Amino acid sequence: MRAFVFPGQGAQTIGMGKALADAYPSARAVFDEVDEALGEKLSTLIWEGDIADLTLTKNAQPALMATSLAAMRALESEGVEIGMASFVAGHSLGEYSALAASGALTIADTARLLRIRGTAMQEAVPVGVGAMAALLGLDFETAQAVAKEAAQGEVCQAANDNDPSQVVVSGHKDAVERGLVIAKEKGAKRALLLPVSAPFHCALMAPAADVMAKALDGVTIHAPAVPLVANVIASAVTDPAQIRGLLVDQVTGSVRWRESVLYMAKQGVTEVWEIGAGKALIGMIRRIDKDLTTGTVGAPDDIEAAVAAMTAA
Repeated sequence: MRAFVFPGQGAQTIGMGKALADAYPSARAVFDEVDEALGEKLSTLIWEGDIADLTLTKNAQPALMATSLAAMRALESEGVEIGMASFVAGHSLGEYSALAASGALTIADTARLLRIRGTAMQEAVPVGVGAMAALLGLDFETAQAVAKEAAQGEVCQAANDNDPSQVVVSGHKDAVERGLVIAKEKGAKRALLLPVSAPFHCALMAPAADVMAKALDGVTIHAPAVPLVANVIASAVTDPAQIRGLLVDQVTGSVRWRESVLYMAKQGVTEVWEIGAGKALIGMIRRIDKDLTTGTVGAPDDIEAAVAAMTAA
């Protein structure tokens, strides 16, 4: 059994997906569709723009989705169908990419939703009020204890359970900075602030969750072709109404990535492919379960290797 997983924010680079678009008409069509849905040439920013502009949350989210879907379309043009996976999953915004790849959302709707999501998440908290920090060398339970102790009446939550040695906390800047000190006292190897523009996946994102609830009400969600392992519950879902609710919960809830990978392995998954930009998820997955076979699909050369591996199995 295999899973297709889709990266989240932080994987963006200038030029991502360009080689795929040049090599595969179906990949280029994805970027054209996203450009049309947003009413602007996001593809020009992705391929020729400034990394600071691409990293803006409102741009990075639809851009990363477009790159993932371009890679998926390239795979499909070579005979690898979404049904050759038993599960799809994505890290934060990658969950939207997973839903688009599995046919639950159209690419156009996904692009518009991610533009709304990125803008709403950025605007939910004034710049400088919130922060996020990576705690390295602590397990999730210890990181939760750090966040609880650091809160002191403010918001501080364990936001991303990425792998056994990396948990990200999110909340008010002062609380997160207190967490850095507490984490080191509790044995963290490193604890450092992250260069992010807002405190994602914590209660401070409640205004953005309200915006997404309204936005999601306006789109049709179909049952995905293969089950989605959802971030906030770390288990598989196929019901469109449940998916809609979980996408709202995801804005303020923890990304339970470590548990999601363990869940898929427990169901029998032995092979995981990261579809899109970068290799961040594969790195996490190897630290979660060394027995899983992993691969990436982000460039034309990757397509050939992936098709050979998946069609030979």
